[in-house]
Amino acid sequence: MITLWHCVDARSFRALWALEEVGAPYELEILPFPPRYLAREYLEINPLGTIPLMIDGDVRMTESAAICQYLAERYAGPPLSVRPDEPAFGAYLNALHFGEATLTFPQTIVLRYTRLEPPERRLPQAVADYTKWTLGRFAGLEKLMAGAEHVAADRFTVADISVGYALMVLKVIGLFDQAPPSLQAYYGRLRQRPAFVRAKAAQKRAASEKGVGPTLPPKEPS
Repeated sequence: MITLWHCVDARSFRALWALEEVGAPYELEILPFPPRYLAREYLEINPLGTIPLMIDGDVRMTESAAICQYLAERYAGPPLSVRPDEPAFGAYLNALHFGEATLTFPQTIVLRYTRLEPPERRLPQAVADYTKWTLGRFAGLEKLMAGAEHVAADRFTVADISVGYALMVLKVIGLFDQAPPSLQAYYGRLRQRPAFVRAKAAQKRAASEKGVGPTLPPKEPS
């Protein structure tokens, strides 16, 4: 049985969504955020204190995009993954890791210095700079997709989970309305997928059972 440690709507949502897409049975362990401070016992399982952590037998993984790739290749195969002999294999791998390394990273700076740090530690200049960086990278994604329905291989793959989660974060930090309309429509289609809906329901159910609140503090009025 696969076990996934997860915080509400954090990067680990990629892994949860992928589990629902591949249909593999799993147990969901939900934690308050950040677990390294609010669930100290978790450090005994994952000394990094980060999420996700997925354990599948002897396999331990902590990188959300890599977990998506692992699940697709081990438990599903095409169409959720792309084979090395397919022409789109390189584009698929690039998009899979682009979602985290290129699209999500700058958003974490915006999120940290607008919502997670106490007011006296917030950095407006960093927020302004990384907001511009974030929006520029999503503009680049629009050009790369060139009107396509998916990020690679002309079909839904776990690369769409990686990129789709980055758009989910864009909504959380309040920049979604500034994204290109084609990307807004793309995310709208992704969130209607049955596996996405099931993943959201699973995390809500687990959070309710454990009494775990939302990952982020409420957004302050502007």
